[in-house]
Amino acid sequence: MQYRHSSGLDLGSTCCGSPRHRSRRTFLTLAALGAGAALMAPRIVRAAGAAQPAGEVDALLLSCMDYRLIDDIGRYMDGRGLTNRYDHVILAGASLGALTDRKKAWGEAFWDHVAVAKQLHGIKRVMVMDHRDCGAYRVFLETDVAADPEKETAVHAEQLRGLGAAIKARHPDLQVELLLMALDGSVESIAESA
Repeated sequence: MQYRHSSGLDLGSTCCGSPRHRSRRTFLTLAALGAGAALMAPRIVRAAGAAQPAGEVDALLLSCMDYRLIDDIGRYMDGRGLTNRYDHVILAGASLGALTDRKKAWGEAFWDHVAVAKQLHGIKRVMVMDHRDCGAYRVFLETDVAADPEKETAVHAEQLRGLGAAIKARHPDLQVELLLMALDGSVESIAESA
């Protein structure tokens, strides 16, 4: 019995089940495909090797899930020289998501990630990045502070400082950075104490 693959190659077999090549053209086609795959192998290996091997990284980043800022967060971290040198945890609301009583499992997951990042990757700091115009803040706090930038900064700073203090209490060996990203991708640092 013979089968024809969509490539037009004869994939029939002899009586013993070994592949049968009916022509030199079939052989040359298979040889060209094999050569192409062999030429691509080094490119695939280089691309796969771009990530750092398991080991020590610099930081764990907690950020919000907001799709508008995912690329900006990556650019910010790259600009800080942290490409492939940080672990990333994403919770809606970032600091508020880790602290809210309305989603206790989120806070537990955050603390578990910090512990695993320390154990596996030897992180030295936790970076917590909230962002302006955060929908999770509207949902969890049941108010919209985005219209008043000063009030918005104060509300985010309160949550960021609260989580920063909790991180320091549980992991005094870790540095903490508290950050607030604007919708244009710019980032301001929030001091640990007011």
